[in-house]
Amino acid sequence: MPELPEVEALRDFLSEHLVGHEIVRVLPVAISVLKTYDPPLTVLEGREVTAVHRYGKFLGLETDGGPYFVTHLARAGWLQWKDRLPSGPPRPGRGPLALRVALETGAGFDLTEAGTQKRLAVYVVADPAEVPGVARLGPDPLAGDFDERRLAELLSGERRRLKGALRDQGLIAGVGNAYSDEILHAARMSPFKLAASLTPEETTRLYEALRGTLTEAVERSRGVAAGRLKAEKKSGLRVHGRTGEPCPVCGDTVREVSFSDSSLQYCPTCQTGGKPLADRRLSRLLK
Repeated sequence: MPELPEVEALRDFLSEHLVGHEIVRVLPVAISVLKTYDPPLTVLEGREVTAVHRYGKFLGLETDGGPYFVTHLARAGWLQWKDRLPSGPPRPGRGPLALRVALETGAGFDLTEAGTQKRLAVYVVADPAEVPGVARLGPDPLAGDFDERRLAELLSGERRRLKGALRDQGLIAGVGNAYSDEILHAARMSPFKLAASLTPEETTRLYEALRGTLTEAVERSRGVAAGRLKAEKKSGLRVHGRTGEPCPVCGDTVREVSFSDSSLQYCPTCQTGGKPLADRRLSRLLK
């Protein structure tokens, strides 16, 4: 799933390639992608893109005198830029193409989604706050006013584990499954540690890991073409998606805990005092 760093990189890329250009066609291929119907997609046609914004993991195109085009790429969605779009209209079918946006230059982008769980979402709204997911977002962890004190306030009274708290978009915007693993590894903290139990010293470590991990990922992604961002993200991850590989910090084996629809990765030596965390799904299989 694209998270804050990749969406920020897409925002930079689209700012360079879209702003100042006119949208001439918006062509939906998978109707399921449309989450709003009034105003219709056609209201965007003939309008100039004036800015590109990021709201957590949402992307928003602002148009001159018109509505916003807001999208969330979900787990398997992606944006594919094309310097020259195909001349013919896209054909509905079983392929990954969900929606196409064409510019007056002949360039544009496709929104695609792999797999069978169709969660890619597109909204056309007068104000991004009309999108429910945007309206509920917590503060952006890279915002100038997001300091250590703000993080401490957010975690105070949180009875959830750190892994779940970091992924909650209503608490902190933009962090997903991959970067929460990376942040906790950098902070040397167990993903199962209760958020409200952090000492001041641990809060400092978590804050520095949160800001540092995301800032470094944004810098790695900056200037990378849209089509290469997924590979760039994977290459920079130290524990997420690396089960069975050696930890790059201590050399211990990266372990995994599986859930119904996701998994987390961690280093026992760096994060849990050398003790493996219980994997309930694996435990059930062994009974």
